[in-house]
Amino acid sequence: MPEEGINKREFLSTATGALWGAKLTAQAQGRPPNVVLIYADDLGYGDLGCYGSRIPTPYLDHLAANGARFTNFYSASPVCSPSRAALLTGRYPTRSGVTAVLMPDDRFGLPATETTIAQTLKPAGYRTMCVGKWHLGSAAPFLPTNHGFDEYYGVPYSNDMWPLKLLHNTDIIEDPTNLTTLAERYTGQAVNFINRSKSSPFFLYLAHHIPHIPLTPSEHFKGASGLGPYGDSVAELDWSVGQVLRALAANRLSGDTLVMFASDNGPWFQGSTGRLQGRKGGTFEGGVRVPFIARFPRRIPRGQVCQGVSTTMDILPTVARLAGAPLPAHVLDGVDIWPMLTGETDEAERDLLLYFDGWNLQCARSGKWKLHVSRYNSIAWTPDPPGGRYNLPLPNPELYDLAADPEESYDTAGDNPQIAARIRSRMEELLPTFPGPVMNAWLTTMSYKVQGGPAGALPVRVA
Repeated sequence: MPEEGINKREFLSTATGALWGAKLTAQAQGRPPNVVLIYADDLGYGDLGCYGSRIPTPYLDHLAANGARFTNFYSASPVCSPSRAALLTGRYPTRSGVTAVLMPDDRFGLPATETTIAQTLKPAGYRTMCVGKWHLGSAAPFLPTNHGFDEYYGVPYSNDMWPLKLLHNTDIIEDPTNLTTLAERYTGQAVNFINRSKSSPFFLYLAHHIPHIPLTPSEHFKGASGLGPYGDSVAELDWSVGQVLRALAANRLSGDTLVMFASDNGPWFQGSTGRLQGRKGGTFEGGVRVPFIARFPRRIPRGQVCQGVSTTMDILPTVARLAGAPLPAHVLDGVDIWPMLTGETDEAERDLLLYFDGWNLQCARSGKWKLHVSRYNSIAWTPDPPGGRYNLPLPNPELYDLAADPEESYDTAGDNPQIAARIRSRMEELLPTFPGPVMNAWLTTMSYKVQGGPAGALPVRVA
């Protein structure tokens, strides 16, 4: 059960004492670091105190104050399943074929040919556990225990899908799942895993279902934020992070553990994008730019703010480096951002950052510049317009300076035609490196012209 009257000062004192009181750390003994990755569901870029929110998030704010906070960090997709495929494989979801939200009765999922973070770390002697939302296939062959995790406890898809079954490994242990106690139980499982895994390096992937709708904060957190059920859910998420940090401190593991926190995409119906345009389901910044916080005492400088471009796909190669584990044989799209985390560099060397919606390549970012080349003719989660929903080419590609205009309000393509042309050219050069459906989607999109006004735009094939 959550502790009544959480005492932040007591927590901070305990954590600090345990951290600095350890005389022989695992790192000093040559043991690879522990890795804790906490993933929120539909949390917006502006939903944490350290990112400007009014929702109280003291533990996540403490994590940021004692580590690094990123301001240009991206999910590889604006929706759940593809974003999780990218996070765990270090590859764009179009490479694994997980390009849309998976449903409970789907008989496919993340292919066995993909290599996850857990599978990357296993040869380095790691114990691994996945707690929470999986959403990469609910049939037995696609569950976490077939993707490098020694143990799984959670619901294999979103909390708004039915039948809502809670699994331990591959066994159903509750049906339907009681959502009001789920965050508490996920937290308990995570803490228990830490308590029993301290003798070896471990990887804990804690993927919460909050603040995805339906919003079901526990009784202890109802009304806690003063900002309704959404704020209460975020406050409970923050509490869970605090319990994980306490468990690390109690086991004298804080100094030997890389803790990371991010969200799978932007907010859905509620939540804050931090003034960014767009929401979940689209490739404007509000749909894909997410919070990212990382703490590794004595390795990551305290209070660091990283403004360079980075992505969830960077986590696998970065963690592999720290663990001394070989990288997967597949082409990786993520890059090692450890030099950014330590403050050695402001920006990692990378190619364009591509923004996919399904199979459709819609945008690309190069440095501060973002080029939009196509867009759906309706907003996600709204009724399809007459004639259906199509991805259409923009009559004129739009170029935004995200450093000066993160809201994507002012198209500067006319003032910077060479930059727009360079990014467009590189996008087209990269297309053949992806599976066939990506090129097919591109050719289909670019073969359309639009007839009719914005409310009734209809695609007409011209090539």
